Amino acid sequence: DRFYVMVDSVAATHDAIVAKGGEIVQPIGADAPEITARFRDPAGNVIGLYQQPA
Repeated sequence: DRFYVMVDSVAATHDAIVAKGGEIVQPIGADAPEITARFRDPAGNVIGLYQQPA
């Protein structure tokens, strides 16, 4: 089970996480056709990002 946050742009959110030193554990597109990515927060939790398909 994963917790997902809906965002306007997975790519922009991904870039912001990386810029702040976040750890990406699943790159964008691994769940195609869904637009998702996953990152690990400072406490070690894996959180998913989800973008509504256009």
